[in-house]
Amino acid sequence: MWLKDRIKETVRFWLRLGSIRFIGQGLGIGNVTTGQRMVTKVLSLSRLTSVRRYRGYGGRCVLMVLTVLVLASCSIDGENSSAVDVADSPTPEPTTTPANASSQLGQRLPIEAYVWLGDRRLELEVARTPQQQAMGLMYREELPDDRGMVFPFNPPRPVSFWMKNVRIHLDMIFLLEGEVVGLAEDVPPCETVAARCPTYGPGDDVLVDAVIELRGGRAAELGIEVGDRLEVVRDES
Repeated sequence: MWLKDRIKETVRFWLRLGSIRFIGQGLGIGNVTTGQRMVTKVLSLSRLTSVRRYRGYGGRCVLMVLTVLVLASCSIDGENSSAVDVADSPTPEPTTTPANASSQLGQRLPIEAYVWLGDRRLELEVARTPQQQAMGLMYREELPDDRGMVFPFNPPRPVSFWMKNVRIHLDMIFLLEGEVVGLAEDVPPCETVAARCPTYGPGDDVLVDAVIELRGGRAAELGIEVGDRLEVVRDES
């Protein structure tokens, strides 16, 4: 009877607390010794008799108390990690990408098209697949004056681009059937978190079937304006 009364008393104590979220206060979170003593006491009681004797609601409460106490004890040990000497902890591996390795992360696609701008021929890498288009000119450290990248879209659709992980300023020329329907000039790299990177495009109501990216400022140097006609030619050589 004494043991049964002790277990009932323990169950009533936890029920009076009204919510599991107050268990930390009842244990005195931060005091490992107190938590461990309580866990040891309840576990010792459980070893003396089988909880299966107490069926129904009371048995479930006892099991709940034992489980919560053990979990709380684990939580106490983890939350007091401030006592660990940081000097004795291993140094974590760096998670950022070294600057000299960034160029190795980008892509260089075959020259498969070109465009005439006045008397100048610009050679274009063609980003055809969704994976190639998603990478674009990311991580490229430079882009020659006579080089660019074209992104074909079939069927035409509204599009917008961002500059996350791009290292250089770019011009973006938005085309529909050879006509320039939008320009984003000398767009800078995005150096903030991805969620805050702005996007660039002619608008949600403008269809686009190709986008050409050039070095930043190159479109102005070549006199390209909205309404001009540019013909992207597939390189058959």
